Amino acid sequence: MKKITFLLAATIFFVSAKTNAQDDANRDCIVKYNLFKGDYQSKKYDDAYTNWIYLMDNCKDLSVSIYQYGSKLAEDIKKDPALAKRVFEQRLQYFPDVDPAKVHSDYAEYLLANKLGTDDEVFNLLDKAYKLDPTRMGVKNLYIYFQGVTDRNKDTNPQLVFDTYDDVVESVGEKLDGYAKKILELSDSTRVLDTREKNNLKAYTINSKALGQIEGGLDRMISELATCERLIPLYRRDFDENRGNVTWLKRAVSRMFYKECQDDPLYAELAKAYAEASPSPEAYAFLANVLENSGDSKGATEMRQKSFDLETDPLKKANYKLKFAQAAQSRGQLSSARSLAREALRYNPNSGKAYLLIGRLYASSANSCGDDEFEKRMVYAAALRQAQKAASVDPSIYALASRYIASYKGSLPTKKVIFTASKTIGQSHTIKCWIGETVTIASSD
Repeated sequence: MKKITFLLAATIFFVSAKTNAQDDANRDCIVKYNLFKGDYQSKKYDDAYTNWIYLMDNCKDLSVSIYQYGSKLAEDIKKDPALAKRVFEQRLQYFPDVDPAKVHSDYAEYLLANKLGTDDEVFNLLDKAYKLDPTRMGVKNLYIYFQGVTDRNKDTNPQLVFDTYDDVVESVGEKLDGYAKKILELSDSTRVLDTREKNNLKAYTINSKALGQIEGGLDRMISELATCERLIPLYRRDFDENRGNVTWLKRAVSRMFYKECQDDPLYAELAKAYAEASPSPEAYAFLANVLENSGDSKGATEMRQKSFDLETDPLKKANYKLKFAQAAQSRGQLSSARSLAREALRYNPNSGKAYLLIGRLYASSANSCGDDEFEKRMVYAAALRQAQKAASVDPSIYALASRYIASYKGSLPTKKVIFTASKTIGQSHTIKCWIGETVTIASSD
């Protein structure tokens, strides 16, 4: 009995000692953490560093802030790559559910920027981030990830490339639409913005510009792969098993529309199937194009109106008008295309794409809207004005608009051509034919 009592007492003493040790350790962790956090926030980084290393070694799961603050200490203050990698690895191990997509994305970006990982290591981290939540990835990383998917699958699995492209572009598009609505609201000339609203507008503009560059880069990357010669046999092969797949049909018909593959009978089949599977405004918009191509202009007009009337979102209404304008452009109906683009601007005055489309319509008419070199080149002044307007109102297409601006400026008449035409820089000039706009004479040199 005495032996049992002794063992029981010893066990209680051991457990109590262990518990006391754990309590002491926990107290030490909390004290060290508070000291670290206070020094860090006071920018006493050397003092913070000592306690932070203790936390990294002994209190790994105390708080995610150890890693959120610690990344700056490792990367920017100490510039220690091995330590920075440890921060990422321990955070993913002990706080796997705290914004993991962003952490994987940031880790990949750090490895890439400092040349610390192989292409496969970087891609695998981005792949994890993308599968967790692509909206939490950095803009640049989305582009790098899609480049990796394209390089690895363009010859063996192009459908995967297209699917990834669509997912990324839809994610980017949702963000752009959100920023566009906020920018439009804050751009109201009748409003007086306070400091917070001015800062928000600046942030929305910067983010929109960055996302727009990524969207353009993705389009250029896939343009070589997504040709009609590739798309038609691929979609023909998979059409039967996807007749009821709304997402697949939407993406297939959309890609064939924008790649100008509408002449193939498959486009009409896809558009009709999409309208049956999803009787939506967007589906009717594509169906209107089919009716137009088949010679049923009246039916096409009615279908476009149906599509437009069913939509309630002003930005989406603008996009439909723009889509109708693009279809009119492809049929050579330039004046009609301009009218539709202007209607799009009624619903979204900040639609840079609408302004760019009008500019392209003008530029395409340069040779037919003048009797001599001066008059033909002055058409580019009208196109330039549209591109400049696009750049000024829509940050998401600023980079694209800048390229058009440079091109149109280079196509203006030279000083010699202006002099030969007995004109003067700064004078007004009215462009002939369907354009009918008055512009200011300027030179390319």
